[in-house]
Amino acid sequence: MQLAGSFARDFSIEATRPDAAEIDKIATVLPKGTLVYITAVPTQSLAELAGTAARVRKAGLEPTVHVAARRIAAVGDLPEMLAALRGEADVRQLLVIAGDVDQTGPFPDALSVIQKGRLREAGIEEIGIGVYPEGHPRIAADRLEAALDAKIAAAKAQGLKLHLVSQFSFSPDGILAWLKRLRACGITVPVKVGMAGPTSLPSLLRYAKRCGVNASLRGLMSGAASALIGNVGPDRIVETLSAAGRDIGDAHPHYFAFGGLADTARYATEAAAKSNPLRQLAAGS
Repeated sequence: MQLAGSFARDFSIEATRPDAAEIDKIATVLPKGTLVYITAVPTQSLAELAGTAARVRKAGLEPTVHVAARRIAAVGDLPEMLAALRGEADVRQLLVIAGDVDQTGPFPDALSVIQKGRLREAGIEEIGIGVYPEGHPRIAADRLEAALDAKIAAAKAQGLKLHLVSQFSFSPDGILAWLKRLRACGITVPVKVGMAGPTSLPSLLRYAKRCGVNASLRGLMSGAASALIGNVGPDRIVETLSAAGRDIGDAHPHYFAFGGLADTARYATEAAAKSNPLRQLAAGS
């Protein structure tokens, strides 16, 4: 059970096509074993993806690879991918998503990968699945809820550990209310709360519109006048959820590195250090 003030500590970070120099740089900042999620890029080859995961592993970090179900063209492509990731980078965790493309192959959604992908046989021990605090722009709320229940049940049936990874939001109160509703429904699995790492306001607006995160844009814009110069960080979200303590269960930050991977890594590490009571005690002595 989460204790008050511990929210910021056990964080994860998401990277889009990081190069060797970026991985080396964040390895000097992040705690060993930090989960680094590697996004699914359509133009990325399997060799490049496995190589990136291997560099993350070699750097002392834990690679967690996105698998986009609808981008798997043939049944044999999934075991080939898993074998490469396991063999080259000892990947044991995945984030299984549908992928926002209309065409589908043998796996039309994330649920089908969980049910039919033989992930445990490939050495996968834990998976993350996506959730949406502000809803999905293309999927009705009742369908989202039913799909979440089905994915949780399927993961348990397959003997997989499970966590949720949320889309980013800019509304501290909205995220808090969503987490409380989730727990009230009896969903107790760990949640990695998506939030944008520090970046410029125009960049945040661009990513928010692209990802369909519109409900909390007004909250972001309410502080726009003071944020036009310099970068905007998720301070208010971290503070609000840190104060919530047990009310939100097992939940921790998942940072999207829109403003740069190294800067996001530094922000996350500093926020985690500030939440450490032993560090605070040492600083005050």
